[in-house]
Amino acid sequence: MGFLNGKVAVVTGATKGIGRAIAEALALEGAHVVICGRDEAGTRAAVAEIAAAPGVEVRGQACDVRDRGQVAALFALAEAEFGGIDVVINNAGVGKFASVEALSVEDWHFMLETNLTGVFHCCQEALPRMKRRGGGYLIQIGSLAGKNPFAGGAAYNASKFGLNGFAEAMMLDHRHDGIRVTNICPGSVSTEFSPSMAKAEWKIQPQDIADIVLSLLRLPERTLVSYLEVRPSRPPKK
Repeated sequence: MGFLNGKVAVVTGATKGIGRAIAEALALEGAHVVICGRDEAGTRAAVAEIAAAPGVEVRGQACDVRDRGQVAALFALAEAEFGGIDVVINNAGVGKFASVEALSVEDWHFMLETNLTGVFHCCQEALPRMKRRGGGYLIQIGSLAGKNPFAGGAAYNASKFGLNGFAEAMMLDHRHDGIRVTNICPGSVSTEFSPSMAKAEWKIQPQDIADIVLSLLRLPERTLVSYLEVRPSRPPKK
């Protein structure tokens, strides 16, 4: 059906937005896809909707990436259903914005544990499975907030700055295992992450990020784009 026939992909945070667009794109290219979201009903609904396309193989279950047990169960599901894992898209992420003084301890931990520790959990579950397959591809959906701090973004910036360092070091750790690592850092994307401006036509669309993921996966194994910034071409003039 496509260039990913026989490949197995796990996509976190895939019930809507960027993750959903990536999961659909991978499935339409022939990959067996396993998705998750924190909500069980929302995950079931997304699986059913993606699976409605002819020839698509998709599974899923609820998973909060902060919880190592739930992450382990998600990756065990992918291996049991499809025999292994070739591609992981670490997309699950959250954002709550306040000054450091006003930021709650709970919101600090929620963001750091989801946006950074959650990626660590998923990568640790994926890496040995990928090595058994002879290699794989780990793609993180980061943010331009990982290098551009903004007022009210202390926790979010910290999580995304940390993700940059984590992904770069992981690439160096595992490049000789046949495992490629890319950190995609979008600017403003038209999703529910920013509800007040979700429909702004100037924004990057989720499908644009999905197309970038497909382009990366099409590259020959000798070639790696380790860090990629993505911006709207024509944001509003200030």
